[in-house]
Amino acid sequence: MDAPSRGRIDGAGLRVAIAVSRFNESVTRRLLAGAEDALRRCGVADEAVDVEWVPGTFDLPVIAQALARTGRYHAIVCLGCVIRGETTHDRYVATGAAAGLGRVALDAGLPVTFGVLTTETLAQAEARSGGAHGNKGEDAALAAVEMAGTIRRIRASGSAGAEPGSA
Repeated sequence: MDAPSRGRIDGAGLRVAIAVSRFNESVTRRLLAGAEDALRRCGVADEAVDVEWVPGTFDLPVIAQALARTGRYHAIVCLGCVIRGETTHDRYVATGAAAGLGRVALDAGLPVTFGVLTTETLAQAEARSGGAHGNKGEDAALAAVEMAGTIRRIRASGSAGAEPGSA
């Protein structure tokens, strides 16, 4: 069975936080630009988007958790870039970030999207942050808005609770 087409994703009235890593900043700034552009195209007002910078990708879960606990946001977009080096350090960083962000999403009951590149080279990261392979920051923002809309619809039907900040 085919998945339904998502059509136009409507972000009007949503409040979104973006957590972004400074490590590999030449790449993460491009991911951020893609995410902000996607949010604008979906109708999320610029003043309804807050950006928080963190030192590295491994730091994203704790900031996402702090943002989620404010109750102000319908979704959190997390952006980072982990490039393989000579050791296995990249695997620990990426795995820890993914697990932590997944936990935040489930604990908070809101979309926390994983816009973290995990590449072998800087060239691959550049290709995925506005180059030949698109912009994964844009993809993460679109997923966040789509998921926030779905959660909003489910909650409006009375089956899953209330809007952010009303718990």
